[in-house]
Amino acid sequence: MRRTFLKIVRYFRRPRVFDATLVILLSLPALFALFYLLPQGTLESIRGAAFYLAGIPFLLMRRSRPVVTVALVTAVDLVSVATGTSFSSNVASSIAQYSVGRFTAGRTTAITTAAVFAAYATTAEVIRHVTGGWVVSLFLVGVPVGMGLIVRLRTELAERGLREAADAAVRAERRRIARELHDVVAHHITVINALVGGARATLPPEQEVTRNALESAEQTARQAMSEMRRLLDVLRADGGEGPDAATGVGADRLPSLIKEAKSAGLPASLTVTGEPVALPATVDHAVYRIVQEALTNTRKHATSARASVRLAYEDRAVEVEVVDDGLAVSGGTPGFGLGGMAERVALCGGQLSTGPRPEGGFRVHARIPLETTR
Repeated sequence: MRRTFLKIVRYFRRPRVFDATLVILLSLPALFALFYLLPQGTLESIRGAAFYLAGIPFLLMRRSRPVVTVALVTAVDLVSVATGTSFSSNVASSIAQYSVGRFTAGRTTAITTAAVFAAYATTAEVIRHVTGGWVVSLFLVGVPVGMGLIVRLRTELAERGLREAADAAVRAERRRIARELHDVVAHHITVINALVGGARATLPPEQEVTRNALESAEQTARQAMSEMRRLLDVLRADGGEGPDAATGVGADRLPSLIKEAKSAGLPASLTVTGEPVALPATVDHAVYRIVQEALTNTRKHATSARASVRLAYEDRAVEVEVVDDGLAVSGGTPGFGLGGMAERVALCGGQLSTGPRPEGGFRVHARIPLETTR
């Protein structure tokens, strides 16, 4: 019995079914009144029931075309008020106005609400000569539109919360998988590589074939570790950047990143020292993401800031440094950017240091060795 009731409730909660049912229920009193009043009713009462009924069918499109719906329903309602048939808005008008707040946003809502209010206020003050008619019109229009706005905002916040919870669960699961791969698979591959290297070192010089096989096994193990690092980098990448956030970006994209920062209002500069070389994919992606996150943090958490980025190519390492001279903004919500930087640098076998500068501002510095990723 309860299951059947829930099925019926879910059925009538469908938008089209709900709106059709609403139109039918609102129309029944007017149809009954017309049927009852037609033989013996006055012309004014029949006309009032007809005006009431005329605006109800437009509610069928209140979700898809709320502005058109409120315009048509308001037109019918104003004709009724102007002719003296009724003296205030009816139920259909209130539902149409509620739909404007519920299913439109921003400028559309404001302009439509102002137009409807002006139409009602003009009709009341100018045509009907109602003292204080604009106050009544403001109340009759503002309340349903405001209720629609509140419901829309609450619905959007609830949906955003569900999406963020789902995204957080996905990111947590990806990080858990990355930890498992690192703790189990990477550990065993490292042990195998060490054992194979030890066995190769103890072989007599005449066993060349065995030595070559063990060297191939060591190279395969190192290649597997490199691929494992790339896989972990992808798994640990922030979900908001897409499922393959660790691909398609690198140190060669830093000038474009600096240009984007300037376009966003953050004065930034880039300095490259040393002879640029092709970086391993994992290091290349890490360098880009570190600079990207550092510049983002500067825009979010500092005021009146200027940022400078330094990328230094060395023989066996690459350094990236991002410093700014801005004033920290208090009260911000802490994020996961610094933690993500630390994960990326640790994945590449490097070191990361972050913190305020003695002379003011913030500094992010990472040094990543190149030989450990080859």
